[in-house]
Amino acid sequence: MLPSADSLTLCVVSAHATTYQVPVPVVAGIVHDFDAICQAMRLLKDDPKIYFLFVGRVKIVKSAPDRDLIIEILGPGEPVGTVAVFERRPFPATAIAIEACGVIAIPEREFFSLIEKRPEITRRLLAGLTLRLMTLNKRLADMTGSVEYRMARLFLTLAERMGRKQGAGIFIPLALSRQEIADLAGTTVETAIRVMSRWQKEGIVETGKKGFVIPDSAALRNFAPEE
Repeated sequence: MLPSADSLTLCVVSAHATTYQVPVPVVAGIVHDFDAICQAMRLLKDDPKIYFLFVGRVKIVKSAPDRDLIIEILGPGEPVGTVAVFERRPFPATAIAIEACGVIAIPEREFFSLIEKRPEITRRLLAGLTLRLMTLNKRLADMTGSVEYRMARLFLTLAERMGRKQGAGIFIPLALSRQEIADLAGTTVETAIRVMSRWQKEGIVETGKKGFVIPDSAALRNFAPEE
């Protein structure tokens, strides 16, 4: 059940996440196809909106001639397509829901009025966008390593961002297909299948219906030692 518009809050993600009440009109909804929202945002030039996730996850995909590349995965509290809306530019990538997503949509005019009155929200947004840029730059740098290195860095990053303690290991509550793992690591699905099968047998990364378990982070980190 979705919260009412009156009870919704704006969660601005940064190094230290902060939640703000939103005293502006918002629209809430469950989205199964986030790309449909992005297509609509392209058309609504006279009434653009700022979108924030409050439940679910979205992958940002950049299409390439040989394969798609998943640039990043966004979760609750994070804005989607904000920079493009700010600059009135076409969206450079496609947002696709990995799971059913709850979003809030704030009209651009009301959102800008809000951040003018609450400069701390602007600071949090900038901090969050800076953190995402740093993460993206690190991922691009990681792409120069071997496939095992890139996949290890992927799972270590996911563990850091959303991992939960589960016994002596870490549970990542995100179900990804082998194709999505390949797109995130910049490799082929066949290679991703081989590596994940080997890691499953060796107890490095275990695949479950609701996500992944890393029994021993140190064993996974051996494939991607810190420089």
